[in-house]
Amino acid sequence: MTSKQRSNLKSLAANIAPVGQVGKGGMSENMLRSFSDALEARELIKINVLTNAEEDAKDLGDELAARLSAECVAVIGRKVILYRRSSRKNFKHIEF
Repeated sequence: MTSKQRSNLKSLAANIAPVGQVGKGGMSENMLRSFSDALEARELIKINVLTNAEEDAKDLGDELAARLSAECVAVIGRKVILYRRSSRKNFKHIEF
């Protein structure tokens, strides 16, 4: 992903609400399934990392991206922005 694409996705993510949060319990399979469904529906999601999380936001962002086959666009403070192109047909995909 180029820096221009990353910048475009960051600007799009500025106006969306977080779809979930990761805290002390870490990531459960149910949470990952929920995030995966959200990525399939929206392509771009934002996730809050709570202050009581055992890992820092950057590490969690990288781990989430790897487990969801997504791209970690950015980690801003305690917010992780993830992108994954939807496989749905007849869907208006995010254009770069």
